[in-house]
Amino acid sequence: MLVGLYVKNLALIRETEVSFGPGLNILTGETGAGKSILLGSIALALGAKADRDLIRTGAEYALIELTFEVGEEVIKALEALDLPVEGNLVILQRRIAENRSLCRVNGETVNARALRELAGLLIDIYGQHDSQVLLQQKRHLEILDAYAGADLLRQKERMHSIWHSCRAVRQEIEENELDDAARKRELSLAQFELDEIGQAHLTPGEDEQLEKDYRRMSNARRIAEGLNAAHSLTGYESAEGAGESIGRAMRELSGILAYDDNLEDFYSQLNEVDALLNDFNRSISEYLTVMEFDDQTFRMTEDRLNYINRLKEKYGRQIEDILEYADRRRQEVDKLLHQDEWLAGKRSELQKTEAEMMSCARTLSKLRKKAAEQFCAAMQDALSDLNFLQVNFSVSLTEKENCSADGLDEAVFFISTNPGEPQKPLASIASGGELSRIMLALKTVTAGQEAVGTFIFDEIDAGISGKTAWKVSEKLGVLAKTHQILCITHLPQIAAMADRHFCIEKEAVKDVTVTSIRQLDYGGSLQELARLSGVAQIDEGALDGARRMKELAEKNK
Repeated sequence: MLVGLYVKNLALIRETEVSFGPGLNILTGETGAGKSILLGSIALALGAKADRDLIRTGAEYALIELTFEVGEEVIKALEALDLPVEGNLVILQRRIAENRSLCRVNGETVNARALRELAGLLIDIYGQHDSQVLLQQKRHLEILDAYAGADLLRQKERMHSIWHSCRAVRQEIEENELDDAARKRELSLAQFELDEIGQAHLTPGEDEQLEKDYRRMSNARRIAEGLNAAHSLTGYESAEGAGESIGRAMRELSGILAYDDNLEDFYSQLNEVDALLNDFNRSISEYLTVMEFDDQTFRMTEDRLNYINRLKEKYGRQIEDILEYADRRRQEVDKLLHQDEWLAGKRSELQKTEAEMMSCARTLSKLRKKAAEQFCAAMQDALSDLNFLQVNFSVSLTEKENCSADGLDEAVFFISTNPGEPQKPLASIASGGELSRIMLALKTVTAGQEAVGTFIFDEIDAGISGKTAWKVSEKLGVLAKTHQILCITHLPQIAAMADRHFCIEKEAVKDVTVTSIRQLDYGGSLQELARLSGVAQIDEGALDGARRMKELAEKNK
C-alpha cells in the first residue's frame, strides 16, 4: 500500500506531501490544476522516463519520494535484488537533475531495470489510454492466462522450454542436411584444418613461453650490457666496485675491533652484506652464460612463434581456443562421416520432442478452456453491474495451424452490449466509455491474481455519466475492499464513494503558479461534490444534494 507521497520542484508543484490510506482515495480538482502531474510523479518514481523540462522553473532538481507498506513477497524481492530491508517499509526516491537522474530504494542507489522490476510488485497504473490494450487481440491470450493462475502459468513455462528445444533440434537438422557434394566439401575442409592444427603439436601455454623467449633473445645485447654493467659495479675486480669498497670497509673495521666490543655488530652486519653481494655478483655471471644462444635457436623460436600466431588468426586467440576448435571439428567430422545415422538420431529426437510439445499444448488448451468458462462467467457478472443495457461476453479459443511457444491456442474476446446485436470481437468496440467500463470489470475480475496491492485509475470516468457513473462508482468501491485505489475523477458520483477525498488546487503565489494537494474533511468533501455537480452556485440546496450522494454511496459500499 502507498502510504506517503512527497513531491518537490516538479512542474507546477513547488513542494507537497500527502498521506494515503487503504480503500478508495479520490483526487479531484479543476481541469489543469495538476491532477495528472501529481499521479505522473508516481510513475516517475517507479522508473518512467524523466524529462528535464519537468523540473520546476528556477529549481536545480526535482524530487519524488514514495513510501510503501509491503508484504512478504516484496521483502523477498528486495532481498533477491540485494537491497536493504527496513521492516515492512519501502521508500523509493527519484531525483531528476539537469544532466542525470538518480533512483534509490531504501537509501541505496539502483538502476532503472531493478526499479521497474520492483515497481511491478508495488503498483499498477491505469491511464486514460490503457484500455487500448483490450483492442489488441494478441493480448487476450495473455489476459486469460494471467487469470487462470499458477497451474496454467507453470504449464506455459514448460511449453516455452519444450518449444525452444524443439526449434533448436529442427534448426540443427536443417543446417546439417547436406547433399553428397556439400558433405564432401565440408569434410575436406574440416580434415584440412585438423591436419594443420595436429601438425603443430601445440602445448597449452607454449605461446606465452615462446613470446618471453623471443623478447629476451631480441633484446639480448641490451640485456647483456646492463648485466655486465651491474656485475662490474657490484664486483671485486674494479676499484670502483661495491664489493671492493665493502672489502676495504671490513678491513678497516677489523683493525679496530680489539678496542671496542660494540663494533662486533657492525662488522657482522657488513659481513652479511658482503656475502649477499658476492652471491648476487656470482648469479649475474652465471645468467650471462645462460644468455648465450646461436642464430639458429633465435630463428627457430621466431618461426615457431609466427606459425602459432597464424593458427591463432584462423582458429582462436589462445592455444586453448585452437585445441577446443579442433575438438569441435573432430565431432563434426564424425558427424559428416556418419551423416545418415546422425540425422536419423536427430529426427527421432525431434519426433519425441514434438510429441512432448503437442502433449503439453493439449494440456495447456484444456486448462485454458476451463479457465475461459470461469473467466466468462466472472466478466459477465462484473459487466452486468456496470449499467450496460444487455451484455454478453465470451472467449473464443481456436486452434492455430502451427504450434507456437504459447501453444496451439488463439484467444479472442467477443462482446455484445446492446439487445438484439450479435457478439463481435472486442476490437470492434469503438466507444471509450464502454472500453473504460470493460477494463474496470477486467480489473475487478483479475484482482485476486494481481500481486500488487495498489491500483491507480487516471480518469476512468471518460465517456460516462449519470446512472452509469454510479455503477462505476460502486464497482470501484467493491475493488477498494481488497485493494488500495487511487482514482482521479471529474464525476461527483465516483467522488462520493471516497474513503478519503483529496483536492488538487492551482493558485498564484507572488506571481508564481503553484499546485498543491490537501485532504478534505466531510464538509470540504461536500463542497467539492457540489462543485463537481456543476451547479451555478454552491448553496444549501447544492450541499444537500452532495450530502445525499454521500449517503447513497455509503449504503452501496
